[in-house]
Amino acid sequence: MSITKQYLKSKPECKITFCVPAAEAQSVAVAGDFNEWRPVELKKYKNGNFKAQLNIPVDKEYQFKYLVDGEWRNDSEADAYKWNDYAASENSVVVV
Repeated sequence: MSITKQYLKSKPECKITFCVPAAEAQSVAVAGDFNEWRPVELKKYKNGNFKAQLNIPVDKEYQFKYLVDGEWRNDSEADAYKWNDYAASENSVVVV
């Protein structure tokens, strides 16, 4: 799993690319603070990677998780992790 960041010069946003290598998965989505925890589907590519790009406001940190075939997973390359009392587990964090 990986996250790449591209800060936009024209507005205070960052283009985040979420990439999940999951050749065996049928579906992957990302959900977090940046989209009110509504899963956004990642597109599957021929190489087995799932990808999506989202523009999110800068100067903040956002909690998120991946939904891989119905199972919530963290990003192994997240900027940090924060405890989520509701789910009794950690969430991935991206700082922009």
